Amino acid sequence: MKSTSLALGALLALGLATAADAADTPATTTSIQQIRNATARITYGDTVLLVDPMLAAKGAYPGFPDTYRSELRNPTVELPFDVSQVLKDVDAVLLTHTHLDHWDPAAETLIPREMPMFVQHEADAALLRAKGFADVRILPAHTTFGGVRITRVAAQHGSADMFKVEPLATLLGSVTGFVFEKSGQPTIYLAGDTVWTGDVQDAIKRHTPDVIVLNTGDARVKGFDTGIIMGVDDTSRVHALAPKAKIVAVHMDAVNHMTVSRADLRRYVDEKAIQDSVLIPEDGETLTF
Repeated sequence: MKSTSLALGALLALGLATAADAADTPATTTSIQQIRNATARITYGDTVLLVDPMLAAKGAYPGFPDTYRSELRNPTVELPFDVSQVLKDVDAVLLTHTHLDHWDPAAETLIPREMPMFVQHEADAALLRAKGFADVRILPAHTTFGGVRITRVAAQHGSADMFKVEPLATLLGSVTGFVFEKSGQPTIYLAGDTVWTGDVQDAIKRHTPDVIVLNTGDARVKGFDTGIIMGVDDTSRVHALAPKAKIVAVHMDAVNHMTVSRADLRRYVDEKAIQDSVLIPEDGETLTF
């Protein structure tokens, strides 16, 4: 009887130890780390994707001409930590487009030349190849990298009236958004530099994302009374369409032509009583889903 009790005790102890070990093992997580402006690290388990790296020090570049507050130099704030931390363990870089505030000379210099680089079209690919990047990939409609399915979503960097005006239409150019999916993990829709369009609406309806990243700084160019990216009202519009989704609002407080700050957006979402659905991360902050 004594030996049976000892054996049973050993089995129970082994089971308890195994359960404890399992409890100590972190589950696979999905996270978004806001770096600065539109630069973010999206992590699905062991796969780390860096989106739209603008890595220069504060004040490295002149303000964008013919835009709101063009007298300010960009970026208007420093990175929250050293560039080495931004680039640590990154598996690939994705560019929504190659405007300076999404892909800058500092990023060109600091990102390893062998890094996989995903871009929207041949013109952006040629730009990166000319800088010596050896693994530049033009995104098809869908691709998979590191177990993450990436889908391109059409975006429009300004109003229809803006695209009727040359050379503004050429300057605004083409941009893209991304949907990130992995089995058993939250779906993330990163809209990119876009205004509200039917394509944005369709992407939300089709993919039913759990997390929607919006560029909400309402950047303005002179001569127009609407923005070239989303603003405060778009958080309400997206929340009404996807009330269960978490909205992550970024692209504020970092470049000269933004007209909406984090403080502005916080006041707005409080007034609309959607503050529990709209997350406004500080630079360096990580949101886990």
